[in-house]
Amino acid sequence: MKTFRKVLIANRGEIALRIIRTLREMGIGSVAVYSEADRSSLHVGEADEAVCIGAAPARESYLDLNAVIAAAKLSGADAVHPGYGFLSENAEFSRQVAAAGLVFIGPGPEAIAQLGYKSTARALAVSHNVPVTPGTKSCVDKNCQREAEAVGYPLMIKAAAGGGGKGMRIVREPESLQHELQMAQNEAKAAFGDGNVYFERYIEAPRHVEIQMASDSHGKVVAFPERDCSVQRRHQKLVEESPSPAVDNKLRERMSEAAVRLVKASGYTGVGTVEFLLEPGGNFYFMEVNTRLQVEHPVTEWVTGLDLVREQIIIAQGGHVSVDQSRALKINGHAIEHRINAEDPDNNFAPNCGTVSEWQLPGGPGVRVDSHIYTGYTIPSYYDSLMAKLIVWAPDRAMALARSRRALSEFRIGGIKTTIPFHLRVLENQEFTSGRFDTGLLARMTEQAKVR
Repeated sequence: MKTFRKVLIANRGEIALRIIRTLREMGIGSVAVYSEADRSSLHVGEADEAVCIGAAPARESYLDLNAVIAAAKLSGADAVHPGYGFLSENAEFSRQVAAAGLVFIGPGPEAIAQLGYKSTARALAVSHNVPVTPGTKSCVDKNCQREAEAVGYPLMIKAAAGGGGKGMRIVREPESLQHELQMAQNEAKAAFGDGNVYFERYIEAPRHVEIQMASDSHGKVVAFPERDCSVQRRHQKLVEESPSPAVDNKLRERMSEAAVRLVKASGYTGVGTVEFLLEPGGNFYFMEVNTRLQVEHPVTEWVTGLDLVREQIIIAQGGHVSVDQSRALKINGHAIEHRINAEDPDNNFAPNCGTVSEWQLPGGPGVRVDSHIYTGYTIPSYYDSLMAKLIVWAPDRAMALARSRRALSEFRIGGIKTTIPFHLRVLENQEFTSGRFDTGLLARMTEQAKVR
């Protein structure tokens, strides 16, 4: 097994700092990259070395794969960790990292291309008996109305590339198909450089449940306990938890077995996530694969006791996944993550960048905060609005909910609007606290607020 001497982190902010900390524990040097807008970011100062890779806009810095690879070679790094977002699911980036004589800490380009591209991942799922929602066999080009009628209404238009809710539209009647199709294609093209889309039957009131995976180069594939990511706004996750209140042991085993089949069939190596839609009756359908570390990975770390970034690095060095399947599915307690964004929830979640005048973190038993923010830091307007992730753990869900309320109430952030008040409202919602909720929860909460 090879041992990395130095790793470049091709990312910024919270996730870059998260990776630096694990590298430090493993005795591996870290190299940060940063844009001109991120000179004062905490990850830059915490890394052993830092290299400026361009101007503030992401396309001129964090999305410039040539600049990132040049920085890695200049610094003498052995490997590149992509984090999440930016170039993390870019097959060409994985390919060019390897061509430069470096190790990409993630799957190879073939697996990214096959699983990261939703339509090909769907086809692979079908061929290996992983349940999928009814939909088109490939991307939609011509005969859109005919393809839509075959799938049935309501349907979902989905971008073939990328994720994060971009290029997705719900269509409930034929009259709106052409307009929504054009909108989805334009959004997908802008976000991913690829305007291809396909159709799926839209499932009403599902839960969004995902299975965290780890697969090494020795043929070992392991599934970890599921995460419930059903609290979403416009397909963007805001609250995640593990385990799901809707999943029992038998369903967990079925979903895990399906995820393992898919990952084995793809030849995937690394850490990734298989996402499913779950109906109230227990039927589940494959949705997509995220070929990277997830934003919500800390809830899995809490309930398993593992460091998933460490697992990624060990696998990339040629080592084995550190646990077997029977150990991996053992659940210790309950964990919940709240994404704290620089947004105003009372103004349709409008971005609220600016200078942070106060920054006081919650603490105490079972509380973790992953963040790159500090007092006096100015949040740039060029990137995602995520400021921090509050992750709590407790022996059971009821205690985790109480701990979430306590920790959120201790958070002190001055100078900007944040989503903390929104999270406190979620914790007061009976649907959520009872565990009987779905992806439509926030829409219902919004309507209820309007009535009041």
